[in-house]
Amino acid sequence: MNSYKTVKNRGFDEFTEKRSRFIGYVCPVKTAEEANGFINEIRQKHWDAKHNVYAYILKDGNIKKFSDDGEPQGTAGMPVLDVLEKSGVTDVCVVVTRYFGGILLGGGGLVRAYSHSAKSALQSGKIVTMAPCSVLRARCDYSFYGKINSIIESFGCKIRATDFGEKTTVSFSVASEKEDSLKAKIFEASNGRIMPEKVGEGFEEMNL
Repeated sequence: MNSYKTVKNRGFDEFTEKRSRFIGYVCPVKTAEEANGFINEIRQKHWDAKHNVYAYILKDGNIKKFSDDGEPQGTAGMPVLDVLEKSGVTDVCVVVTRYFGGILLGGGGLVRAYSHSAKSALQSGKIVTMAPCSVLRARCDYSFYGKINSIIESFGCKIRATDFGEKTTVSFSVASEKEDSLKAKIFEASNGRIMPEKVGEGFEEMNL
């Protein structure tokens, strides 16, 4: 598994160019169904807009799609997709809504406007790096919880759950490349009594 970039949240930004209003929306998505759902949501929200241009890229299957939605070919959807590609993001959908202001922008003007709107939308969603991670679980006496928690934090891990039962059980994510060294650190610090077990894997925003 390799790291990849995506957006953390939904977001939007807008600006006006020669009386045309451009509103860029961004949403993290995993499937074509999610992307199309977001596109339709924005279309319904701005049903009275002249154009609702979109582009999206999906990691699974390396799917890339775009639409000019009535703008001259190559002046809208492709520039939005180009911004996504140059930003290196995936699992992202951007929709740019345009309310026509009565003044023609020309081909170059449209490309610049849609590109700018896409960039602003991406920034509003906050681009993050998702790293392959291992999900680990460790059980310890409550007296050792503070120490194990400190070690986990020092490795930039994310605590997923903590159960204070008869034994304290901590579930957490760690960057895959740090898994072995973290296990060794906890094993050493506990004098060989605690060895975290791997219970899953995936991707998470990590402090690498």
